[in-house]
Amino acid sequence: MATLRGAVICPDPEIGARFDEAIAEIPGIQIIREMRRYPDLLELMRMVRSSVPHVVFLSIEDLPKALELLEGLKSQAPGVQVAALSRTLDPAALLEAMRAGIRECLAMPFDRGELAEAASRIAAAVRDAPVLLDVTEHVYAFLPSKQGVGTSTVAMNVAVALGRRKKGEVLLLDMDLSSGIIGFMLKLTNTHCVVDAAENAHSLDESIWDQIVCKKGGIEIVHSGRLNPDFRIDAQQIRHILDFARRNYKTVCVDISGNLEKYSIEVMHEAREIFMVVTPEIPSLHLAREKLGFLHRLDLADRVQVLLNRYHKKSLVTPSQIESLLGVPIAFTFQNDYQGVHAALQDGRAVEPASELGKQFQTLADSILGLKTEESSQAPQKKRIVEFFSILPQRVPAAGGERQ
Repeated sequence: MATLRGAVICPDPEIGARFDEAIAEIPGIQIIREMRRYPDLLELMRMVRSSVPHVVFLSIEDLPKALELLEGLKSQAPGVQVAALSRTLDPAALLEAMRAGIRECLAMPFDRGELAEAASRIAAAVRDAPVLLDVTEHVYAFLPSKQGVGTSTVAMNVAVALGRRKKGEVLLLDMDLSSGIIGFMLKLTNTHCVVDAAENAHSLDESIWDQIVCKKGGIEIVHSGRLNPDFRIDAQQIRHILDFARRNYKTVCVDISGNLEKYSIEVMHEAREIFMVVTPEIPSLHLAREKLGFLHRLDLADRVQVLLNRYHKKSLVTPSQIESLLGVPIAFTFQNDYQGVHAALQDGRAVEPASELGKQFQTLADSILGLKTEESSQAPQKKRIVEFFSILPQRVPAAGGERQ
């Protein structure tokens, strides 16, 4: 296999630092996720579904907790290999770990030769018994800074642009129960909606899903249905819906309310990236900064990319001023094209792909897919938003919630 994807779970900072230093010198291993504490099983599986590691390097300093996570991996993610990390090779702990199914045990100072041999054995085990977790990590949440900034327009057009490249592999979920509008925008007539998906979440299968999903513009859509602000999707329903979606689509776009309901937060926890849509207006930017602070406290800030919508050269607030105000970079900019969007709404379709706005949506879609285009090559380099919080005008406390 080409590259072994690894995740590290290690609360001990010294062990973690020494292991990171050693593993960085081993070719063929890419550490894609690090957790500096023991997660609960729900958080662990969320990480596994999102990152799909081949191997988890698991600290056994707290052996009972480590074995609990090991059992969860064995039952819910068969094929994911587990290697134990420890300060010393304690015989009793090693014996218990091996009885539980761990075959690789690594201890400080993490000899490079031993690491390379262990990596080779792990790679062979993965080849013999591949990870039985065929799910996509490409889940993207579209979050408005405030109502009316055009988030649904952006989400729908980006999803359709993705569908042009990957027809039949893209799902668009409208989970804004308070003001979802994608069904209206695309003139969808199916009476079944995301509420039906939630109510059947524990038993979703192809027959139920086929009644709920609509197909248009090369993508599949589950709209929000009629206005239903009293209905609340619980976290477990969200997980079942997204698990089903991940198993059946390559890319999942989720249009969420800006109200930061519990189910919207759950979607963002499950998302690979969160696209926050803003406009060059002070109320939008004020609420964007508030939400960035909120997401920072949830440890979600490093997933956020800011999308500037409805920008035109005569805007009173410039992109550089917006970046200064938010303390974060603008990832992508979409021009203001009222006539083009209005014409698309009248016809129940996405904006013309050949228009300037259509090309900008395609640029973001191609960036999501990792495709290089002339436009996307000019897109700014993304930085982790959490790195910019030190320059925010208002500091965010260390601990601790709108749209179109």
